[in-house]
Amino acid sequence: MRKVVLGIDLGGTNIKAGIVDDGGEVLKHTVTPTQAEQGRDALLGRLRAIIEDFRAHSATAGLLPAGIGIGTAGYVEPLSGRVAYATPNLPGWTGLQLREALEQASSLPVAVANDAHAMAVGEAWLGAGRPYRDFICVTLGTGVGGSRVIDGRPDYGGSGFAGGFGHMVTAWGGQPCNCGLSGCYEQYASVTALLRLAAEAGLRREELPDGAKSIFDLASAGHSAASAVIERYAEYAAVGLISLAHVLNPQAIVLGGAVTAQGDALLGRIRRIVRERAMPVYRETPIVAAELGNAAGVAGAAKLAWDRLSGNNF
Repeated sequence: MRKVVLGIDLGGTNIKAGIVDDGGEVLKHTVTPTQAEQGRDALLGRLRAIIEDFRAHSATAGLLPAGIGIGTAGYVEPLSGRVAYATPNLPGWTGLQLREALEQASSLPVAVANDAHAMAVGEAWLGAGRPYRDFICVTLGTGVGGSRVIDGRPDYGGSGFAGGFGHMVTAWGGQPCNCGLSGCYEQYASVTALLRLAAEAGLRREELPDGAKSIFDLASAGHSAASAVIERYAEYAAVGLISLAHVLNPQAIVLGGAVTAQGDALLGRIRRIVRERAMPVYRETPIVAAELGNAAGVAGAAKLAWDRLSGNNF
């Protein structure tokens, strides 16, 4: 009987889940609204329903459920699977023994990680990180997250919370951040920051019906203010990547998140700025786009489950 695992990517908007074999083939994929505002118990109920569907589908398809992996927003203790801290976007999630709860619900081994770590593992397994032994993955989305991957496995740091790249201070005394500091990288390199820069440049909300994408559309149509916004944003994004390259010396930087869908309109600028401003020995660090898109979190969570089953999880 073919063994499979359930990979779950728990985000603030949707819960993406996939039944995945040990070669990375997704045999079934589902998307469920997170509805986190309904509270912890309701969200755990949705996860239990996804697990029940996993079991039911496996039974009818002749598959053998072997384990579960989940990548969740928040700071996770990877050994215990406890969510040490989560923002109010996931009410009641702080302190949750997530691994224990899902193992009780499924009677299967469960691996739990922060969602950025899971995405990076997915890229290492099936995506842009495959050619590299040591790379960092940076996500430029609503916030900024990331992970360092070495030999296909995330570097969790001393307590499990490594990868908080978005809260690396790049402009001391700059924009206030919801972490309590000011000048954090995500206040300059996130999609939220890009939209703020556009507003500061005088671009009106009605000019941006598709959010960040509209800024790039305007720039490609010759809108000088939009072009200036993108150039400034690329500078801010590059500054953080230069710092990470200087400290970690990765073989490559894999960039994911919403804005990287714009391709060379953004990545080309970032690469140019890094080559111009990084110390000479770091200037040729490859900066590549993530390949798996929205599938990275599910793939990475599934790989974490397979690693736990093989004893190679941490």
